[in-house]
Amino acid sequence: MFRGVNPINLDAKGRMAIPARYREQISGCCEGHLVATIDTEERCLLLYPLPEWEVIQAKIEALPSFNPAARRIQRLLIGHATDLDMDANGRLLLPAPLREYAELDKKIVLLGQGRKFEIWSEAHWLSTRDQYLEEVEGGMALPEEMQTLSL
Repeated sequence: MFRGVNPINLDAKGRMAIPARYREQISGCCEGHLVATIDTEERCLLLYPLPEWEVIQAKIEALPSFNPAARRIQRLLIGHATDLDMDANGRLLLPAPLREYAELDKKIVLLGQGRKFEIWSEAHWLSTRDQYLEEVEGGMALPEEMQTLSL
């Protein structure tokens, strides 16, 4: 289970260091084999342990290829999916096309989302987070399923 907001620096080669608190868990669940792809709703990346990604990819592949919206999602998510291996120092090399899509520069954020991570440019994450908070303060309605939760 991945959770938390983690500020990280990308090095000049496009490598990011996975925070130490996640490394053992990643090694245990997927031996350091991860898959990164683009998020189709935001300019960020999605980072999955390989077993989690394989389940999602199978679901995406099962969508009807004659449905234009499904085909578009297949092309975007599977087409951008890139296998990554965590090195002995706990680093991942993010390929240039993925970095460019998410507009990643030196300062990034690794955002735990349960079974996956999101990778954001720090500036874009802070802006998006602030927008989300303004929407909540402005009275944005919660989804019906959330209204029954107690935090």
